[in-house]
Formats: sequence, structure tokens, C-alpha cells
Amino acid sequence: MKLELRKITKKFGDFTANDQIDLVVESGTVHALLGENGAGKSTLMNVLFGLYDADGGEILLDDETRVFAGPGDAMAAGIGMVHQHFMLVPVFTVAENVMLGHEQVRGPAKLLDLEAAREKVREISDRFGFHVDPDAMVEDLSVGAQQRVEIIKALSRDARVLILDEPTAVLTPQETDELLEIVGQLRDSGTAVVLITHKLREVKAIADTITVIRRGKVVGTAEPTASQEELASLMVGRDVSMTVDKDDATPGEPMLRVENLTVIDEDTRIKLLDGVSFEVRGGEILAVAGVQGNGQTELAEAILGVVDAVEGSVTLDGTELMGRSIRDNLDAGIGFVPEDRTEDGVVASFTVANNLILDLYDREPYSKRGAIDPGVVSRNAEEQVEKFDVRTTSTEALTGSLSGGNQQKVVLARELARDLKLLIASQPTRGLDVGSIEFVHKRIIEERDKGVAVVIVSSELDEVYALADRIAVMYHGRIVDIVSPDTDRDTMGLMMAGAHGDEEEAA
Repeated sequence: MKLELRKITKKFGDFTANDQIDLVVESGTVHALLGENGAGKSTLMNVLFGLYDADGGEILLDDETRVFAGPGDAMAAGIGMVHQHFMLVPVFTVAENVMLGHEQVRGPAKLLDLEAAREKVREISDRFGFHVDPDAMVEDLSVGAQQRVEIIKALSRDARVLILDEPTAVLTPQETDELLEIVGQLRDSGTAVVLITHKLREVKAIADTITVIRRGKVVGTAEPTASQEELASLMVGRDVSMTVDKDDATPGEPMLRVENLTVIDEDTRIKLLDGVSFEVRGGEILAVAGVQGNGQTELAEAILGVVDAVEGSVTLDGTELMGRSIRDNLDAGIGFVPEDRTEDGVVASFTVANNLILDLYDREPYSKRGAIDPGVVSRNAEEQVEKFDVRTTSTEALTGSLSGGNQQKVVLARELARDLKLLIASQPTRGLDVGSIEFVHKRIIEERDKGVAVVIVSSELDEVYALADRIAVMYHGRIVDIVSPDTDRDTMGLMMAGAHGDEEEAA
């Protein structure tokens, strides 16, 4: 099947997410849609899949114009989509999930024909070597296996064009390699695959054709033989360095000590952190790696005091942090970049200038005798906006009007403006373009070189390798091991799957 998009335009109010995009995807090829978060990739595919109505342009399948009123129409036309966040029912079996929404019945009583669904799962699984048990409960499957179930769902409905939206975001390196092999098999079987991603390594490994989108527009196409630097330049619009330039760390004395830290979910009583212990010295970066959902977020929040630990100790430069307020811990010298900037990092209805002093508004020089000094606040905002290249019409603009990447820069500017002993950054470059990532990495290295202890939580393994002086790998709320950044990706992947070491915490 040949898929063609002509002049697709999609607007949200005054914002144009897709601006007259042209795209052609041939059968038996992998077409990578490359671009930074917010570039318009997923919006374009949601238009194709019938989730959004286009404001202009047309969709053609085998040279015939098609209009999709919803995903059902798209699936009936042979288009399948595996979303970044899986659409599976955890308490159903694989077969039940595959038949959901397309139930077959048998006999006069019109009973669900579950055996037909099982056979469909077996047939597709055997054809592509998926090794998926149709009677397995989805909640018991690994993330990689759940993704294969999503692919089986799409193929069971005769998808001839398969859209994969950021498919490796929650996979270990081994699961990523397995997925790329599956994509190659799908291509060889004649399926057209559209791969939405911002990961250059994967694009080069599997794509036949690459289309680069920047700020809602197609800015170029490339062959997979193009270098990562060339692809990055297309994504950003200027030359960027793909390596982090840093000297060897010269760590000082231990600054952060975490001992036997345990956090329990109040509802499920499951241990989110299970006796975690480690230390970070001033002047070094400890990167926390692992597949999302293995306790990294809770670790960062427990150190600051956002979530309560049931036992354990956290000391910063000899001061116990457990049992203190978040404000006291910030005052002790912690800079904190939260994972979800929208919920926890900024106040969308506040101006950029006010967001830059959220934790300092009642301190001099921003406040005198209980009154905020607007002139000082404004001058601080102008300096930080320029320093961090925050793209805003004004420092008095509402922060909610900024793009996600620029909101992240506001958070970073605020946290790095103080004298720190410890910087904790969860997903510090999520949503930033390659050029901004380069800048943020440089600033994090500068903090380390000033003697700050740095803890980075990142789901991007390339970022972990680029920044870390040591790497702590987490699995099911425990630290499997703490290793050197010289550790190879295969070994790292095994640890991220919990299959390495004696699972004793290392310091």
C-alpha cells in the first residue's frame, strides 16, 4: 500500500502544529519521521489515524483520497498505530486485548469466539517470532512484550501501514534491538512502517527514508547514511555538537548520603523504593538509569521530601533532610528539576519573571520589608531569559504560553541561579531541541565543576553515558549496581532488566 499525505495542515487556535506537510510512504519500507518533541510528528500521525481532523490537505491510499472520521475508519482502511502509551487492559489476557473492539462471536448464543483470537495471536506471533502466549495476562508481561501485543493487535486487523509513535521510549537497550529486528521483519513482509522518533541512533539503524520536521514544517529529507550531526542540524537548523565536552571529575568529600531509603505506595502497599543506599561526592555526577517506573522518580522526590519515606536517612553535607519541609531542604542547598515541569516545575498562570523567583520571592533582593521589588524581579528575569535562551515575547508573558521546552529552560534557570550543594534533575532535557540539550548539558557540567554534587535521572541512555561519572541502575525500586560509564550498553541493558549482579547496593 502506498500512503501519501498532501499539504496536511492542523491548527490548535492560533498555533499551527502541522503546516502543509507532504509525505510519501511506500510498501515494504521504513519511513522515519524525525524531529524534536513538539515538532508536530505525533499530531501528523494522529491526523492520519483519524484522531484529529485536518484543517487542510488530503490523505491518499494507493492514489485514492480517503477521509477518516475516526480510528475505526483508519483501521478499516489498513492503517494501524501503536501509541507511545499503550492502549491495553492490564487485567485481560493477550487474546482478550487483541479481540477488544473487534469481537468475533460463534453459535446461536453468540458467545465470544476467544479461540479464534488465540489462533490469530499464535499465527502472527509465529510468523514474526514474537513468542507471545495468547493466554498470558498483560499485567504480567514485560514492557517489550506488551509492545509486541500492541503490534499483534494492529496486524490482526490487517494493517498494511503501521505507525509506531516513539516506540523505544520505555524499552531497555535489548528490547530496543528486538523491536528494530521486528520492524525489519515487518518491512520485509511488505508492511509500510512509519517510525516517529527523535533518537538518531535508531533512525540510522532501521530507516530507509528520513523526513525531518521542525516547528510543524518539513525541513528536509535524508538518507540513513547521513551522520548524526547532519540529522541533528536538520532538526535544529544550525550546527550542533553531538558530544559532551567535559574534563575528568575531581570529586571531593561525600556531599549526599542516602541510607536504606524505603518508600511504600499508600494505596497498594508496594515498595516503590526498597532499602536504597548510595552516596554522591561534591564535584561528581551520579546518573540514575533504568526503564521508567522502577523507582527513579520516587528516589528524586524522596531526597527533596516531596514523598515521605517510611524509613531511611538522607543527609546533605552532614545535615539530616528527613522530616524537614521542602522549603527547608531547598534552603539547605538543593536545586530540583522535576520530571513533570507542567505539574511541578512552573505555575502556568504566573509570568516568566515570577516563575523565576518562585522559591526566592520573599528574600532580598527580590523582596524588601515584605514587599516584592518589581524592578529587581524584572532585571533578574531579563538576565536569566538571555542567559538560558528562553524564547518568549516578554518576561511578563504567562509561562503557560511558552512551549514545553522553554518552560523547562525557565525551571533550569531558576534552580541554577542559587548557590547549590546538590542538584537533582529528573529528565533535564525532555522536550528540548538538540541545540538546547547541548546548552543544558554544558550547564550541568559547570555545576559539577563548581563542586556541586549532581544526581541526574534520565531515561535517555545516551544522556546517561554523556553526563555520568558513575551510573546507578535501578530495577523494581532497588539499585542493582553502581558502575562506570565505560560499561557497555548490553551489560547496562541486562542490569536495567534486573538480570545483573547480586542486587546489593553499591556506594
